[in-house]
Amino acid sequence: MNRDKLKALESAFMLDYPLGFESEEIQMISKKHKVEKMRAYVLDNFSEDDFEDERLVSERFTKLISMSSLVSVFEKARYRDVSKNFEPDETQQLSRGIQEFLYGNQALGFDLMVSVLERHKLAKWPILTVLGVYMYPDVEVLVKPTTAKSVLNYFEVSDFKYVSKPSYFFYKCFREFINELKSEVNKSLQVDNAAFCGFLMMTIQ
Repeated sequence: MNRDKLKALESAFMLDYPLGFESEEIQMISKKHKVEKMRAYVLDNFSEDDFEDERLVSERFTKLISMSSLVSVFEKARYRDVSKNFEPDETQQLSRGIQEFLYGNQALGFDLMVSVLERHKLAKWPILTVLGVYMYPDVEVLVKPTTAKSVLNYFEVSDFKYVSKPSYFFYKCFREFINELKSEVNKSLQVDNAAFCGFLMMTIQ
């Protein structure tokens, strides 16, 4: 990791926003994304007990995708339309994948979700990672292609490379890298991973 580059980003951001994420302008961005509302929805609808009803889990996941500002309008619409026609075994597999990702074998859960969604050309990074970043905002990461590629390029990362086809290997590596970066900055910038990635995109030129 190039710490000098990270500190340069931090200095530039704090110069523009001395209060960090508490700055009024940044708070306005947070309100636009309805972060607290989305987190409340996820906590209320994806507890371990909720996975007894696989169809309901799938419906709630579809609603999450439609509500989230972190997923593109095109991906929202396509997911909404296609998910209506999931076969029962696909609904079951998707539900199990979500459950494993949140509460069990995360690699298995990720692969199960990809297996279902790629059949319908829906295995997109934001769709696969948005739930995790709401459920565990201090640990999980949202992978958006443009952001991921920009961050890895800026910091000259060579240990692993962005791949357009979602893989758990890349997800794990990228998550570890983002959490490592976050641990190196001022405490005022260590709010959560979605906000931290927002900080990176606002400052990387």
